[in-house]
Amino acid sequence: MTRSLIAAATALLALAASACGTQGPAARDDVIRIGAWYPLTGAVASFGIPERAGADAYFKSVNARGGINGRKIDWVVKDNAFDPQQTVQIARRLVDQDGVVAIVATNGTAQSQATFPFVLEQSKVPVLNTLGGDASWYQPTRDGLFGMQTLYEDQASALGQWAAQDGAKKVLVVHSDPAAFVNVAKEIGPAARKTDPSVRVKSLSVKFQTTDYSPVISKVKREKPDAVVVILAAAEAASYLKEAKLQGLSTPVYGYAPVAAQSTLTLAGKAAEGVKAVQLVKSPNDDDPAIKEFRSAMAKYERGQPADFITLWGWAAAKAFVEIAKTIDGPITSEALAAAYKKARAVDTGVAPVLNFSPEHHLGTRDVQKVVVRDGRWESQGDFFTPPSRD
Repeated sequence: MTRSLIAAATALLALAASACGTQGPAARDDVIRIGAWYPLTGAVASFGIPERAGADAYFKSVNARGGINGRKIDWVVKDNAFDPQQTVQIARRLVDQDGVVAIVATNGTAQSQATFPFVLEQSKVPVLNTLGGDASWYQPTRDGLFGMQTLYEDQASALGQWAAQDGAKKVLVVHSDPAAFVNVAKEIGPAARKTDPSVRVKSLSVKFQTTDYSPVISKVKREKPDAVVVILAAAEAASYLKEAKLQGLSTPVYGYAPVAAQSTLTLAGKAAEGVKAVQLVKSPNDDDPAIKEFRSAMAKYERGQPADFITLWGWAAAKAFVEIAKTIDGPITSEALAAAYKKARAVDTGVAPVLNFSPEHHLGTRDVQKVVVRDGRWESQGDFFTPPSRD
């Protein structure tokens, strides 16, 4: 009996050791297990749900074609309700229980940053192509952290340049009052003056989540600007546009990527016609082959989700990951992915700026796309371009 018990215990220990040695599904030769978190419930689920859908559509289309070098993608997504504390708990489950080799195409600046001590520093699991971030993520570089979203400050520089190139001499920046909006708004003046030193830029701060823009438009009219740049959430930008039309204000309006959304058009209606903005991707209404591929995949794999800018963000992030992962010769591990990103050059998704990474540069691009509202929809204008450098 004693010998039987010892033999059974030995067998169990051997089985446990063998299981630990495989490191779960992520280490299988035929599966690449990666993870992400999104706000699928709560106040910002309207961003999380479509962005997840866009990335999921691309991963599904890749799996339908055989995966990455014969390996299927297992993308494990969890709802963080846009809460940093929940995100840390999710990160621990993804790494410790699910055995993911990377966090890919996820969402949220504060939420993702809260996980860095555990994910990047302790577990050495890379975080790739997150929607969100600020300059501190990439200056100096952090091991395992690679991004492809042009920072909001660079988007603001692009808007300042654009307004000045269009001939505006007096630019008014209308922005929400939280620091995150203020810091972005500050970059418009320097970029405009780099383009034309005679440009004058003033700011008008608006209380966050303001719904009555009647007094705001009255103040704008008194300033008599040649151009207005709005650093506002989409709903507030729509409120500005509707009130401007009501009061007969026709000053050209420019906005950063959050303004270039379908929700702005839905809420503002005809008042949005002619609005100019910068985006991280091409317009989902374009006719080039890469955008058509995106729309087709959304219709096939994510029925019910619109093929809009937000879903295209997710699609682009997923596609960039796959393009870089395909270059790995051998097992796709956390270490292999980080090394592949450091060497990745001229990564072209067809829908976003061409990405270039290096050991010294972990943010793949500063480029943006001009988009304009014509006949009730966003259309791309020209090619991606690089805004003025920020001193």
